[in-house]
Amino acid sequence: MSRVCELTGKGPTTGNKVSHANNKTRRRFLPNLNDVTLISDVLGQSFKLRISAAGLRSVDHRGGLDAFLAKAKNEELSAKALKIKKAIEKAQAAA
Repeated sequence: MSRVCELTGKGPTTGNKVSHANNKTRRRFLPNLNDVTLISDVLGQSFKLRISAAGLRSVDHRGGLDAFLAKAKNEELSAKALKIKKAIEKAQAAA
């Protein structure tokens, strides 16, 4: 399972673990990923996504999944999120 946020594209980063004696060894910083069910107002259905805690706060801040995906860059989104975005755009154009 990939450790990448489906909405923001956040993934693991690397750095150093520094001991009390100032010895440095490489380590990974993993994003705080959660399995979340988000509801699309336009489509009227829910979607299960694996997103970071920071991504969930961004979704709430922008006013929901539909508003977040409308402003999100396509390069950052996963294939699943991109499919949802296109379905929302199609539904809005039809209405």
